Amino acid sequence: MGLREEARAWLEEALSGEFAHARGLGGPGREHEGFEVRRAWERHLGKAGWTCLGWPVEYGGRAASLADQVAFHEEYARADAPARVGHIGENLLGPTLLDHGTEEQRRRFLPPIQRGEELWCQGYSEPEAGSDLANVQTRAVLDGSDWVVTGQKVWTSLAHVADWIFVLCRTEPGSTRHRGLSYLLVPMDRPGVEVRPIVQLTGTSEFNEVFFDGARTDAANIVGAPGEGWKIAMATLGYERGVSTLGQQIGFRRELDKVVAKARETGAFEDPVLRDRLVRSWLELEIMRYTALRDPQSPITKLYWSEWHRRLGELAQAVQGKAGLVAEGGELNELQRLYLFSRADTIYAGSSEIQRTLIAERVLGLPK
Repeated sequence: MGLREEARAWLEEALSGEFAHARGLGGPGREHEGFEVRRAWERHLGKAGWTCLGWPVEYGGRAASLADQVAFHEEYARADAPARVGHIGENLLGPTLLDHGTEEQRRRFLPPIQRGEELWCQGYSEPEAGSDLANVQTRAVLDGSDWVVTGQKVWTSLAHVADWIFVLCRTEPGSTRHRGLSYLLVPMDRPGVEVRPIVQLTGTSEFNEVFFDGARTDAANIVGAPGEGWKIAMATLGYERGVSTLGQQIGFRRELDKVVAKARETGAFEDPVLRDRLVRSWLELEIMRYTALRDPQSPITKLYWSEWHRRLGELAQAVQGKAGLVAEGGELNELQRLYLFSRADTIYAGSSEIQRTLIAERVLGLPK
């Protein structure tokens, strides 16, 4: 039995018993849905060996090929399994530690991620350093056996439920831009760490502000050497825009299918202009998939998927017609939530403007 068939059989059994009520929970703008159930599901996945498939076997993975990882994500989506809660640890921090961490860090942090026991969030953006990541002002100083962190992060996804955060901060006094930065791992339950949820257009609070007021973490919790933070942070962004987006695209397919179904229900599918937009959306999603399979870490990936997803949100509103402008009973429907949440896609994880500049300078070799 191949991995695809194995995954299909396991998911069907797992989602027909204890976790039958977890089908379809979560997603963009719906991260609050059934969170404790989804966290239990994450642990269930880990125990059965269905997390971290691409990781080496010695760290709990299966050393699965890219094709097998894609097959699992496809079967996961077809089973309508709940949205994952361990994405940041598994797909961002995990690969970072595998490539740049110490063996001690791998042994400490990778097993709890694989087992679904520890959740992570990403401490990059700041009020004055969003897309301009090199301008971060959060600082850390070494005090005996601890790093002491002071500053503020913002737009921190899932910080309110995370156990740990990886923080890009300035550890060299007087340094500017890319120099003097370090990449620290900080527990969220320490004194001096405060999380304030940000209420979004969807009415939910996936994003948060995180304040550090003398928060301490062990001196060994630095990835790479002091001052190498920029290099490590860029490596993490490469993983964020790489293989992990293949799973994300399966969710996109499911969303597009729901938009098409709504268009048929409302009669919007008979409008040749809207039908053309739906076909274009399908074609662009196919291009996105094959581009990611060919070159998972292309800098074009984030620009492409975020612009596509924002257009899908606009299309979701268009196929609903005037009814899409009203929240029945004060509650957003799934397509309205898709539209509102997708407005942020071209801003977080690197704005479209910054992505175009990077592509121009680093890929096309154009002058600054």
